[in-house]
Amino acid sequence: MEQLTLTTPALLFSAISLIMLAYTNRFLAYASVVRSLHDKYLEKKDKTLIAQIKNIKKRLYLTRAMQIFGITSLLFCVLTMFLIYIQQHTVAVWVFGMALILLIISLAVLIMEIQISVKALEHHISDIENN
Repeated sequence: MEQLTLTTPALLFSAISLIMLAYTNRFLAYASVVRSLHDKYLEKKDKTLIAQIKNIKKRLYLTRAMQIFGITSLLFCVLTMFLIYIQQHTVAVWVFGMALILLIISLAVLIMEIQISVKALEHHISDIENN
């Protein structure tokens, strides 16, 4: 097995940073939608708005989970670098492995969230197609 060096976990920094930026953008977009739905619901208490609010709430929770797993993965990468620095290579390999698993989980949750988003958009499209 090859030796884990400081550059290996450092390579993930840019990837995780870009992923976190994308997650944050999703979160901000959902926050805007929530505010809009809230205002619409206060004007007109429509049951379809409640369904949309429930859908966006579920997506917000998934986005939060994606962010938590992504940030934890980044923290584990930093911890890996520290462990390499203090010559704890065996522990560093295990911590880096956990960082990779957390990143995989974060991306898997992203896939779930995208599926829900697509279903929500399909519902809006079906309203147009039925007319």
